[in-house]
Formats: sequence, structure tokens, C-alpha cells
Amino acid sequence: MMTPLTPDFRHALANAHPPCLSLFQPTHRHHPENRQDPIRFGNLVKELEQSLGQKYPADEIARLLKPFEELAGDGEFWNHTREGLAVFAAPGVFQVFGTQRTLPELAVVAESFHTKPLRRLLQSADRYQVLALSRDSVRLFEGDRDALDEIDLAAGVPRTLTAALGEEVTEPHTTVASYGGTGAGSTAMHHGHGEKSAEAEIDDERFFRAVDKAIMEHHSRPSGLPLILAALPENHALFHRVSRNPALTESGITANPDTLSSDEMREQAWEVFAPHYQARLTALTENAAHARSQNLGSDDLAEVAAAAAAGRIQTLLLEAGRQLPGRLDPATGKVERGDLDDPRMDDVLDDLADLVADRGGEVVVIPAEGMAAKTGLAAVYRY
Repeated sequence: MMTPLTPDFRHALANAHPPCLSLFQPTHRHHPENRQDPIRFGNLVKELEQSLGQKYPADEIARLLKPFEELAGDGEFWNHTREGLAVFAAPGVFQVFGTQRTLPELAVVAESFHTKPLRRLLQSADRYQVLALSRDSVRLFEGDRDALDEIDLAAGVPRTLTAALGEEVTEPHTTVASYGGTGAGSTAMHHGHGEKSAEAEIDDERFFRAVDKAIMEHHSRPSGLPLILAALPENHALFHRVSRNPALTESGITANPDTLSSDEMREQAWEVFAPHYQARLTALTENAAHARSQNLGSDDLAEVAAAAAAGRIQTLLLEAGRQLPGRLDPATGKVERGDLDDPRMDDVLDDLADLVADRGGEVVVIPAEGMAAKTGLAAVYRY
């Protein structure tokens, strides 16, 4: 029932009709911490029920909440949760996402789904991936400054050299020398004369090319995240030489990834990635400020909303954690301010992000301390 979170998660929520219910909560992977998760879930469902009761009849509320109640009673489900849970429901829609990052406790009833907590996970500027690579193992991790978790590899990614090359693995060539003369009493000794290491390097190169192509196709391009290589120094040199992945960072973790704990991997990954993150954050905010000074951008909500409706926004920066209750007309960009306790109202910033993304713009969520605009948003226009 639970679906892993991917950048295209909104496709499963498209064309939903109100009321749209959005529930978020932190969860736990292990016992005994996870024993409290169904209780917290039930409390959030009660909040949804109370909000629905302001506008909708009891029979409709019962239909909407029935799948929530079934999920609350599914013991097998609660024994296999991750760090966060997001549940979306509307007439004819019930979608459950598990996340590898914790989520805030939140229950929202509105005319559209509240997706910004998931957008925060997918569009934050501090996210990266780590490719842990050796001859015997290929693993992929995704994280930020605070956490790093292993993610499932796509079916097309080879896990080992043997899996990648199969019967095409080069067999080492050997020569045979006889000592003690010829005949039955002679002793045959086998010597590789260095051929094995040369052939092993050929296999490694072919293996790394296959891994690089598959990771780029199935993970780097869909996610848009920078990729850090964790491997022995000699494997770094070879992988960088054959790689065609533009997401691969120049620096990486030069250690055997199989010997690193998850905390050690995260610490070393963030040490590598932090300069890239700071540089990108600076570039984003400076670009937004320059665009605003040239009338090619704005941090005014009304102006940005109108530009979003017209498809003019190239990049939209949003402040993490900021909410703005109201309603956005996607056709005109007109904003109606309101109260988040009103089930007719949405989070305008959330809806604005959806509109920009639907129009082909880039949305980036950045921390409050990195946001120069006091309004919680800044846009760079295409023209």
C-alpha cells in the first residue's frame, strides 16, 4: 500500500476533486518506538474529521475517512514504516507515501492537496546522492546535511561486476613453465606474469561504464541531484575517466564504502557536498536579487503569482517552513488571502509551487536563513 517517494509523486494526485485531505507524520522503523505511530495517526485523523465537520455532511466524512481507519488497523503496515508518512485522500483517491526523512505532524483539509512537506524533501538545495562502488557491490544513498539513507536501485542498475558483465568477464591468462626437466617427473608451475591485473582493469572499466550509464539514466536524471562517488582511490580515477554523468562531483569519498558506518558516510559526504551547497545557495539568491533589480524577477506575492499563471517563471525560491493561507487562481494568478483553519483555503505558496512546476519552472526550497526576501518567496522570470 505504501509507495516510495519519487519526483513524479504528484502524478498520482492529479485531477482530484475537493475535499482534499493531506496528512503528514513522523514514523519509526523499529520497535518499540513504532508502537506510538498508529496512535499519533489516529489523532491526526480526528483533526481531519473535525475540519471536515465544518462544511461536509456526516455520510461524506465517513466515506472519506474509511480508508484512513483501515490503514490505522493494519498492523503489518505499521511494522514496515520508514521515517515519515504522507497520506492523501479525496473522492476516489487514496495514496500513501513513505519517506526516508521525518515529516512534521500536519492534517490539512482544503480544495487541493498540501504537498509542500514532500516538496521540501525533493526540492531542497541541500540534497545529494552517494554512489558506493566496489567490484563486489553497488549501492546508492540519498541524503542531506542531517541524514543519509540507502535507497533501492532501479532494476537496470548492475549490483556487481559479475552481474554487469556475466559471461563476458575476462578470464586471467596464465603461462605454464616446467621445472626439473621433461617427462613424468617434471613439475608444472603456473605464472600470471601480470596479465591478470591488466585484464582486471579492463573488466573494471567496462563495469564502471555500465554502472555510470545506468545510474545516470535511472537515478541522476530523474532526481536532478548531485552525485558523490565513494570508492577506493584507484577506483575514483578510473570511474571519473569513464563517467559521462554531469551530476558527478569532482571530489568524493576516498575510502572503501563497505567499511564506513552510515554516520561516517554521511559526515564525509556532507564535507564533500557542503561547498557545492553553499555555492548553489549563494548563486540562487544573488541571481534572484539581480533579476529583481532588472525588473526580471520579484519577491512580491501578487506579481509572482501573476507571472506564474502566465508561465513566465524560470526559478522560484520558497522559504522552508513558511505557510501562507489563501487561495490561488491558476488561470489569472489572483490571490485570495484566508485562514488555514478554513477548509476552503489552501497554502498559497504550496499552490504557487505546483503552478510553477506545471509550467516547466524550477522550484527550490531553501532554509529561512538563506532567504533574503522577507515575503518567503523570490522569482526569476524567463522574460
